[in-house]
Amino acid sequence: MNEWVVGDFVFMRWMSNFMAGFFLVFSFFKLLNLKGFAESYSMYDVIAKKWNSWGYVYAFIELALGIAFLTGFNPILTNSITFIVMSVSIIGVLQSVFNKRKIKCACLGDVFNLPMSTITIIEDALMIGMSAAMLLTMLL
Repeated sequence: MNEWVVGDFVFMRWMSNFMAGFFLVFSFFKLLNLKGFAESYSMYDVIAKKWNSWGYVYAFIELALGIAFLTGFNPILTNSITFIVMSVSIIGVLQSVFNKRKIKCACLGDVFNLPMSTITIIEDALMIGMSAAMLLTMLL
């Protein structure tokens, strides 16, 4: 729910809404050219390098996470999956950026030709941090 409509700002609700939008938008761009995304993603993701189908699965995981955050489906499960998936995803991103490999970032699918950069690390780290914060809030 929009924070302005409700009339007060609840940071945890805002983070959940932000993550819903993030995953829905990013999955949309990946799904526009799923094959192109999967090929680009396999250039740097640690799982996709070993299992080519992971890029296809990953796009749908992002879509499912976006819907889960949007609907408030099982927040502990949703945030746990987000934390795990994004933590694994950031490994390949960190390796590519620190090794100064000139790789196209697949974060917005195959539609945009964006280079892998520190921004990609920040995006992944932000999702990891927000899912961890929400998990800790719910579990403590």
